[in-house]
Amino acid sequence: MKYSEELVIENLEIANNIYKISVQGSFSAVPGQFYLLRAWDKEPVLSRPISVHEVCQDKISFIYQVVGKGTEILKKVKVGEYIQITGALGNGFPVFEAKEKIALVAGGIGVAPMLELSKKLTHCSVDLFGGFRDQSYLLESMAPYVDNIMISTENGSEGHKGYITEIFDPSKYDKVYCCGPEVMMNKVVKQCLEKNITVWVSTEKHMACGVGACLVCTCSTKNGNKRSCKDGPVFLGEDLVF
Repeated sequence: MKYSEELVIENLEIANNIYKISVQGSFSAVPGQFYLLRAWDKEPVLSRPISVHEVCQDKISFIYQVVGKGTEILKKVKVGEYIQITGALGNGFPVFEAKEKIALVAGGIGVAPMLELSKKLTHCSVDLFGGFRDQSYLLESMAPYVDNIMISTENGSEGHKGYITEIFDPSKYDKVYCCGPEVMMNKVVKQCLEKNITVWVSTEKHMACGVGACLVCTCSTKNGNKRSCKDGPVFLGEDLVF
């Protein structure tokens, strides 16, 4: 884990209330890990945990949704200014060497970590399932790294009208990776377990310290309560209690 102040080289709105921010430098991260981002001095007290979207040779990028005071401040950061970042944190998604058929299932902002993950699955056949309310985003950037992209929107403006779980069939895959709203992940886990398919999910919990000390982000598992920031955020679906 490293704390540093980094130069912002991009901070763009890519969809309604969804932003991409990139900082310059050399970074490393396992797909699914996160960093704590901060663009203020005293208030809010806590930094914001944001999952890694992409790691390049000279920059790292994050996707965030404006939902509160911290992200409201973050969206106003201009290119050429500095933000504080701490990371990489958490465990991330496991990546295996076997040539397998993989499904990436993402809902809304849960699509953010799937780019870096898809870039690591070069030995696999990969299908991406993206579910959104009314507008898809980030999928074009992932097209070079996946074989097929399936889209659903709740209003039917793109792809299947409804939920992504309605067109996802886990029986076609060897392994599944999932990130998104808890209700969606719960459904995906149930679908996978019914077909005896291994699934990993990245939990979305409110975090405070980000390093496992405060226990704010506790989630329930079959092995007792676990800290999403330290023991996760990625867990085997079969271990979670929704």
